[in-house]
Amino acid sequence: MDLGLKGKVALVLAASKGLGRASAAALAAEGTLITIGARNRQALEQAAREIQRESGSRILAVPTDVTKVEELEAIVATTVHEFGRIDILVNNAGGPPAGTFETLDDGQWQAAFELTLLSTVRLIRLVLPYMRQVGEGRIINIVSTSVKEPIADLLLSNAIRPGVVGLAKTLSIELASHNITVNNICPGRILTDRLRKGSMIKEKIAQGMSETEALSTRGTQYYCARYSDETIGETRGSGSTRRFSRITASGLYYWGDYPDRWWSGSSNILGRSYVFGGSSGIRWLFCTLTH
Repeated sequence: MDLGLKGKVALVLAASKGLGRASAAALAAEGTLITIGARNRQALEQAAREIQRESGSRILAVPTDVTKVEELEAIVATTVHEFGRIDILVNNAGGPPAGTFETLDDGQWQAAFELTLLSTVRLIRLVLPYMRQVGEGRIINIVSTSVKEPIADLLLSNAIRPGVVGLAKTLSIELASHNITVNNICPGRILTDRLRKGSMIKEKIAQGMSETEALSTRGTQYYCARYSDETIGETRGSGSTRRFSRITASGLYYWGDYPDRWWSGSSNILGRSYVFGGSSGIRWLFCTLTH
């Protein structure tokens, strides 16, 4: 599939594994030049080598902690120095820790704010001048279905991630005249290390279930039969394409790789929500946002 992304430059955060890596791999497969960032240098450089070998696209690895201003400035400056431009930004970060109201202190609230919301604000501020220079840009924020429906034990995510949605909707209007779109992708239960290490999965395993059985109970609860970070990665890359380049201020919700059960929305209306499941639905949507 040629999505018209060859030669574009993307910056993808939290890309050493999981959903960030899958997003970078999907974009690289279309010929996009990519800088990937994450905290773990070894895992990041390994991911860069593997994605470059698989795609043939150039992948630059820059170790980055998104909570540190100087490291965000460095990854943006390095990308521009190496590639000369930035067309696509994929904001992504590990989720804040689980917890209930009475178990979380001020330090944890502040850390979650800097990780989830302020890192997004800072990165967008840093890349905007370069997007304006080339006359267009695509900004994709990876959030969570918690922005639509709170998730038990994830109070920090439930409270702070909606701020990213409010930011995106506001910016979509402010930046429309510059041909810069801003969208959110809201993944549900995807099989990543974070899900495997969750307290509910550990509890099921402690009760005698295998990991597969424990994960299956989560899949049933959330209406998805199979989880995949590769398919959600394809969706993220789709935010870069020109085929539906009028989509902006939208929320794109994904619940696993379930047969095509959900689909709603309009391809050219400001601020619609898109709800979908299944690999064919997600691949179609992947072709809509980043070109």
